Amino acid sequence: MVLSSYDFVIAGGGTAGLVLARRLSEDANQSVLVVEAGSDQSDNLQAKIPAFYSTLLGGEADWNFASTAQPNLVGRTIQLNQGKGLGGSSIINAQVFAPPTQAIIDSWASLGNDGWNWDSLRDFYDKSYTYPLVPNPKQNNSDQGPIQTSFPLATHPIRKAWAETFERLGYRKADDLWSNGSVGAFSSLASVDPTTWERSQAANCYYDPIKHHENIHVLCNATVEKILFREGSTEAIGLQYHHDSITKSVTARKEVIIAAGALQSPKILELSGIGNRDTLAQHGIDVIKDLPGVGEGLQDHLGVDLGFETEGMETKDAIIRQDPEAVQQAMAEYTTNRTGILTASGILTYAYMPVHTLLSHDGHQRFRTLLEENRPNGGDLEGREHAGALALYGVAEKALLDPAMPSGAYLSFLGQYPIESDPETAERTLKLLPGKHLVLLGMLSHPTSRGSVHIQSSDVFDAPVIDPNYLSNPVDIEVFAEHMLYMQSLASSSPLSELLKQPPKPSHSISHLADLEGAKEYVRVRAVSMWHPAGTCAMLPQEIGGVVDSRLKVYGVKNLRVADSSIVPVLPPGNLQSTVYAVAERAAWLIKSEYGLKSDNI
Repeated sequence: MVLSSYDFVIAGGGTAGLVLARRLSEDANQSVLVVEAGSDQSDNLQAKIPAFYSTLLGGEADWNFASTAQPNLVGRTIQLNQGKGLGGSSIINAQVFAPPTQAIIDSWASLGNDGWNWDSLRDFYDKSYTYPLVPNPKQNNSDQGPIQTSFPLATHPIRKAWAETFERLGYRKADDLWSNGSVGAFSSLASVDPTTWERSQAANCYYDPIKHHENIHVLCNATVEKILFREGSTEAIGLQYHHDSITKSVTARKEVIIAAGALQSPKILELSGIGNRDTLAQHGIDVIKDLPGVGEGLQDHLGVDLGFETEGMETKDAIIRQDPEAVQQAMAEYTTNRTGILTASGILTYAYMPVHTLLSHDGHQRFRTLLEENRPNGGDLEGREHAGALALYGVAEKALLDPAMPSGAYLSFLGQYPIESDPETAERTLKLLPGKHLVLLGMLSHPTSRGSVHIQSSDVFDAPVIDPNYLSNPVDIEVFAEHMLYMQSLASSSPLSELLKQPPKPSHSISHLADLEGAKEYVRVRAVSMWHPAGTCAMLPQEIGGVVDSRLKVYGVKNLRVADSSIVPVLPPGNLQSTVYAVAERAAWLIKSEYGLKSDNI
């Protein structure tokens, strides 16, 4: 039974929201309510079996958002899959549990966020997960966090070939994935339980063990409508939500915490009267706090695939084609022995890489000039917006010019990406390919382009308007194209090349990149979101567009915090999952410290 009042009320039962609920409820004297728009997917086999993550996309467990038409991606709208259900995106992602880099986390502090550096945040990464119990003297196994991780298909030949290829190229990462080293290749850690070989996610790892506790309630299929405020003030006192076709409300005795993700948290703030006053006035919403940074600063990783025909190794191609015999055999192997191709998403290897051409003197000078020419222009931006853009651009610029820092991430996928793109019209059609394929995927790690997400009306059931503004800064397409050319060369590099049909044959006819301009065109036609939106309620000083301070409190509003990917000021170079867990763990620690609540020591 949902009560009328709790100590803490959390909007969003996703990755961050359930971490907060778990940690805050550890003090038995505190009561916690989580309001989640989606349903409980705990019995959904598609959410449990690692290889089936893509079958959830576009379904009940996905918000199924899409961007506005992107002019720099030949006018395409881009699918932005985000989890809708208990556990949020942790129930639909590809289970990649990638480390950040020390330099990028330290940049958070350099932007004005005291206490948010690598030395302080590292412990919260460790607190969230358990490293696989394999012999590794360089890895700290003392911390046993809720999320269970593993190396699925540990003996698959791609792991060895990938490591040896990058080692020959001088880019092998240290055995400790969370060490200070910033560039290099490594085997990809997955949020897959090494005992059950099921997805390990926020709902089954953080919430399930404590869901019987009397001081925590989770309400599913309930849509938050707005934050409630004490009359005539900016003090948050609760939430209004829609459940069972009825509008209801709940009071928070201590705090309201927004944890709805980078595409939904700014929406809740704006619907509640917190945001740019012009945006609010446009939709007839009374202003509680004029905060222009809400919904601005959207950043996301774009990814582009290069597929090659392969032979002699296990892939997901037959599963992707839904060949009945192959699916039946794989299911039998999985259900009987918890082995086989279904234990993995298909992503087994990773690499953080610099722009290779920067290693030459001429290349370095060329990029310096490019960065200077495309620095944010104060003439096009207002003062606060310009200051924030310059600060964030400076972080990206430093990463791009340092050959010891990654500006791209590469990964491999065991199976085809069955989408054909027309090079003239960019029309995309499903084309299932025969045979076996290995996809090399490049990701733009530190985009200099920023976008926005804002409400399109005062109706809570209307999706937000999402404009990532992909590749709007010419620096991004230049860097991305350089990475794609280098990644293409990997197909001819031994021993990775020995896993491919020779000479390397692209899976799709348009995916042979002849030169830099050809690579740029391919990126524009082929790029997709990696589903890592962040930065729309940025943790930054208010004078440069911040929405929350270093304690994650919303500027000018009492008893209100935001704690999810929306506060991330600069994306880490790879997948966002591990960082969202760390942010939520630290947010819980900050709250418990402030109220003197029972807390595990860190």
